[in-house]
Amino acid sequence: MPNIINDIKLDFKDVLLRPKRSTLKSRSDVDLFTEITFRNSKQIYNGIPIIASNMDTVGTFEMAKALAKYGLFTTIHKYYSVEEWTNFAAENPKDLKYVAASSGTGKEDFERLSNVLTSVPELSFICLDVANGYSQHFVEYVRKVRAEFPNHTIIAGNVVTGEMVEELILSGADIIKVGIGPGSVCTTRMKTGVGYPQLSAVIECADAAHGLKGHIISDGGCTCPGDIAKAFGAGADFVMAGGMFAGHEECGGDTIEKNGKNISFFMAWLQIQQ
Repeated sequence: MPNIINDIKLDFKDVLLRPKRSTLKSRSDVDLFTEITFRNSKQIYNGIPIIASNMDTVGTFEMAKALAKYGLFTTIHKYYSVEEWTNFAAENPKDLKYVAASSGTGKEDFERLSNVLTSVPELSFICLDVANGYSQHFVEYVRKVRAEFPNHTIIAGNVVTGEMVEELILSGADIIKVGIGPGSVCTTRMKTGVGYPQLSAVIECADAAHGLKGHIISDGGCTCPGDIAKAFGAGADFVMAGGMFAGHEECGGDTIEKNGKNISFFMAWLQIQQ
């Protein structure tokens, strides 16, 4: 028999932030930089905790250079060569503290990740990204990467429940990506019926992570700045976005013309889906 969860679960669209009295005169008075010490790597991050997704059209070196100027982070997609990584590091050494190298869980993925980290020793963030963060193979891969790179900060995901957040943190991850299906181009819910309302997932996973001194990323579901604020209000330490960063000059992909304007193929695809 299936296990039916009857209690209410919420997405960003289901809630608003209740205002409270403040001494701030303007939103511009808020310092968005935050300092975080990671559980397993012991490294310290200081920046604005908003991350560009490692989608191949968004997680580009050009995006990283643009966002790093403002203290924002980019998870670089996994399709760049070691030579391209080396060139980026040589030309933009100060930006390396705001980027992560992404990897899947295959043998070739691990070899490529190892080559990148060996060639760019200043790079200290790793993003392990799979569609199903619930497989035992993924847990074992996180342990393998932690053993090989004990001083790197590891991002791992995606999951949506507290017990898996705890499993990944105890296996060596520092930051857990939370979100299955909320992204604007994700088809997981439609194809498999698997997912979890994002706001509730963040609340539950943040509680699990913070109990172990770990951290989480709310990954997906943000369509406007207000959604990012809601994710932080729910307990996220970082917020990752893809669609909100898409369609800019720094993005990859082909450019097409629609209604007399040049837009990225990715943005055109989004408009077709609407």
